[in-house]
Amino acid sequence: MDNVPGFCSSDTFEENGEESCGGSSVEDGFVDAFGDLAALPVEVGERRPTCLRCRRPQKVCLCPFLPPHPLEVSTCLYVVQHPAEESRVLRTVPLLAACLPTGKCKVIVGRRFNEEKNPELAAVCRDSRTLILYPGPKSQNLEEIVQNQEDGSVKHNVIIIDGTWSQAKNMFLKNSLFHLPKQVQLNRTLSSQYVIRTQPSNICLSTLECAAVALSILERNDDIQEVLLRPLKALCSFQLEHGAQVHHSKEHLLKNGMYDKPMPKNKRKIKRMEKLVTDHAVCPR
Repeated sequence: MDNVPGFCSSDTFEENGEESCGGSSVEDGFVDAFGDLAALPVEVGERRPTCLRCRRPQKVCLCPFLPPHPLEVSTCLYVVQHPAEESRVLRTVPLLAACLPTGKCKVIVGRRFNEEKNPELAAVCRDSRTLILYPGPKSQNLEEIVQNQEDGSVKHNVIIIDGTWSQAKNMFLKNSLFHLPKQVQLNRTLSSQYVIRTQPSNICLSTLECAAVALSILERNDDIQEVLLRPLKALCSFQLEHGAQVHHSKEHLLKNGMYDKPMPKNKRKIKRMEKLVTDHAVCPR
C-alpha cells in the first residue's frame, strides 16, 4: 500500500501481522475505515434485454427486417473476427448470422490461427473449394470464377476477415493458413451503405455487405443481396434518426478538401493516403 494520510506505511508491519501504530491492528484499521462502506447496499446494473436472434436490444430489435426464415444457401461462410469487433455496439456480423441457417455462418474469434488450435479452420483452408475474400494483386474476380464453373457444380466455403482495414491486413499477413485458399475480390461497383461508420474508400464494404455480394454471386441469386442488406439499411436509418451523423469515406473527404485531421508524417502512411485518391481498382490495404 502507498503512504496515505491516516494510514501507516507497509514498512511498519510487525512479524505478527499487526501494525505498530498506536497499538491498533491492521484488521481493526480496515474495519474502522471501510466498515460503513461494506454495509451499503450493492446496486446491480441491469442490462437491457437483448433479442436472441438479431442480438440487438429488444427496444431496437431489427427482426422485422430479417427474412422470416433463414436463406437457403449452399455456400458456407467462415468469419474470422478480430477480438475488438466483439465489443462494438453496431456490428453487422450478428445480422448476417441471423439471416442464414445454423452452420452456414461460422464466426471464429482471434488474431492468430494454426493447425493445432483451429483444426476445423485449417481443414477448411486446405479445401480446394475454399475462397478467401481479400483484395490485392493476387486476387481473382469472384464473378469470373463462378462464370467459368458449371451451374451449381461446386459448394464453396468463403473466409471473410472481420475487423478494421488495418486489423484485417495484419491478420491476413500474419496467418499462413489464410494464404492457402484461392484469393478473390469483388469487382462489382457498389458504394457502402454502412454510412454510420467511416470506410477508407468509396468502394470498401462492411463485412455484411461483402458477404451479401459474395453470396449473391456464388448462389447466382441477386435477391440474396437485397435481403441481407435490408437489416443494415434499417440499422443505419435508426441511428441517423437518433442523432448519428453520416460518415463519408476518407477518400471522399480527401478529394473534397474536407479531411480535418492532421496529415501523417510517416512516408508509408502518406503513400496510403495518396492511394485512396488515385487507386480506384481495389480497397487500399
